Amino acid sequence: MNGVFVATRIMKGHEVRKKCAESKNSPTQMFVEDMRRKRQLEEMNRKVSDRREVS
Repeated sequence: MNGVFVATRIMKGHEVRKKCAESKNSPTQMFVEDMRRKRQLEEMNRKVSDRREVS
């Protein structure tokens, strides 16, 4: 399984390895996290587009 991580903060090497191991052992957790991030991104884009329409 291939996955892509987006860093929201600077992480140390051991933290990155720990996250990768957790994701590898639990693909459902990775899927849930991916859906959560996509929903947040959609909400952010919706807010930006609403501001552009008002201007």
